[in-house]
Amino acid sequence: MEHNANVIDRSPSSIIEINKVLRNTYLLLGMTLVFSGITAYISAAFALPVPRGITGMLIMLAGFYGLLFAIEKTKESGMGLVLTFVFTGFMGYILGPIIGYVSANAPQILMTALGGTGLTFFGLSAYVLLTRKDMSFLSGTLTAGFIVIMLAVVANIFLQIPAFSLAISAAFILFSSMIILWQTSAIIHGGERNYISATVTLFVSIYNIFTSLLHILLAFAGDD
Repeated sequence: MEHNANVIDRSPSSIIEINKVLRNTYLLLGMTLVFSGITAYISAAFALPVPRGITGMLIMLAGFYGLLFAIEKTKESGMGLVLTFVFTGFMGYILGPIIGYVSANAPQILMTALGGTGLTFFGLSAYVLLTRKDMSFLSGTLTAGFIVIMLAVVANIFLQIPAFSLAISAAFILFSSMIILWQTSAIIHGGERNYISATVTLFVSIYNIFTSLLHILLAFAGDD
């Protein structure tokens, strides 16, 4: 989280570049969300094997952070674009079994989670785009929040406390919402010039909001 939007360049060339990054980010984000949805559907429809348990979680975390690292290293090239689709497809694949279960047993919860996620993303994005507020002040809070949430996730692997798990999901929703504000602000104020990085950040935030909201809704419906 190194974006610095304190000094804003309003030159014509800068504005053109910002608009280009914003346009490319939303275009790629839309494509990756659709692609991730397709891989989730395939994973669910064909009951593809997904790693489970603590070992499975460690494998998925390794894949998640490994692909993020690879994308960061190649974000200025075509390979970065390819890896972005590999990453978002992978995320859809591991979500497939959950989507399959919920769509078969509680489709209304699935639709509520999708709707809530969409409203959250578009509402937060619209707020920053319309107000043009600089959200770079969130950087420190986000860094601290990330550390706290990761420690909580690791702790709950061993504790397995339902109430604690719900609290973590709520924290993920709040944290991811702040990320959307911060990342959108970074784009429009020129602090983010790479649309691949911006897309991946927003994708992960949307993914976390959706899965966390789904977890909470299922828990309150008694299906978790």
